[in-house]
Amino acid sequence: MALSRSCRAALAPLLRPRSFHTCSVLAARKEAAASAAPSKARRTVPSTEPLPIDEDALEDQVPAEDDAPEPMHKYLQQQRDMLYYLRLIEHEMPKLVAYRKPFVPPDASNPLVIRSISYGGEQHPAAAKATIVLPVAKLPLQNAEAVHKFKVLAGVRWTPDPPADSGISPEESGSEHGYFKISCEDFPKAAMNLKWASDTIDRLLAAANEEKFADIPVDTRHVEAKTRKAKKGGHIYGKQTHRPSLRDFPKEWLPVPKPEAALESSASA
Repeated sequence: MALSRSCRAALAPLLRPRSFHTCSVLAARKEAAASAAPSKARRTVPSTEPLPIDEDALEDQVPAEDDAPEPMHKYLQQQRDMLYYLRLIEHEMPKLVAYRKPFVPPDASNPLVIRSISYGGEQHPAAAKATIVLPVAKLPLQNAEAVHKFKVLAGVRWTPDPPADSGISPEESGSEHGYFKISCEDFPKAAMNLKWASDTIDRLLAAANEEKFADIPVDTRHVEAKTRKAKKGGHIYGKQTHRPSLRDFPKEWLPVPKPEAALESSASA
């Protein structure tokens, strides 16, 4: 139903749309939020006064003006360690005289030279190794045939000269039959390896005194090879030992000469 012109003119103030500015709306919202929320405290300016410091607690951390640099402190520590050991030598070492024992050279009943390696308590694979060196002339062998068999059974462990690391001088007595060296490192303890080497020497002595190997020569190829490798003059051919000849072979290994073979065949016929 359409309104008449007079009615629309009367209702125009009521039907006219109202317009609001954005700034006024935002301002009203801020006023409402400010009235609802509590008032915020104002920012305080930090104090510029220095904080109290406990000088006793920081005395060790703050370097002094006359303190030495770090290398000088290390040098002084080395000097202190040296003085500590010098004092031990001066005051404690003389007390060890009470444990002094006179040196008694080993007699014929103790011909063994036992050698082992220690690393001052540290774990090392070589610390379990035990070595025994002894002169063959001081062993309880019955006769010259037993000495010869012992050399044959020893093989490469026998040498005419004492080993370089044995601690035995070539000028010592008992070097006429050479030296025997045996070592073991198969077991975890040095005492176990030493026991095995000692038992092996006992078995060799028992076998050398039982049967005789007079017809078997001593193998010296390892000695000749060592001399050749050293290249100190003995490696020249024919200088180290005599040249091999037919005399060095057993008679059973040599062929029978033809005249003797003909006489044997005629005698048998």
